[in-house]
Amino acid sequence: MDDCRFFYALLPVLALTLLRLQPNGLWLVTWIVAVTAATDIGAFFSGRLIGGPKLCPALSPKKTWSGLIGGMIAAAVTAYFIADFGHLPFVMKVIGAPMAVVAQAGDFFESWLKRRANVKDSGNLLPGHGGIMDRVDGLLPVALLTAILIKIGAFLL
Repeated sequence: MDDCRFFYALLPVLALTLLRLQPNGLWLVTWIVAVTAATDIGAFFSGRLIGGPKLCPALSPKKTWSGLIGGMIAAAVTAYFIADFGHLPFVMKVIGAPMAVVAQAGDFFESWLKRRANVKDSGNLLPGHGGIMDRVDGLLPVALLTAILIKIGAFLL
């Protein structure tokens, strides 16, 4: 089990390192962090403000569809401006909303792992925040997917 956790944490680190070494690598990593953060922030505020039906109450009882949509909007706007300012490929201006869904999937996966392990938090380094992995759960799949797409040539840098 420890080996799995090690590789679960190692893969996004390798992905971010690979991306940082690319042309405009600093902007690629900035784009990933900003889009993921915008997803979380947009989802939190729109979910609290609007509320509504739950997205997946079995895994994460507070997440709502309005939160997901708000996160997608925030990610789309952020992706556009960071990609434009950082001179990233056009496709990175328009994939913010889908990446928000990927980030949300990472959040649900982390919640599933914690429920499966029967723990409330993934660690205690950040008290009240669910642990480090809970803070970066959306970043992991976004970094990994972005690195894969760049590596296979889906984005021309």
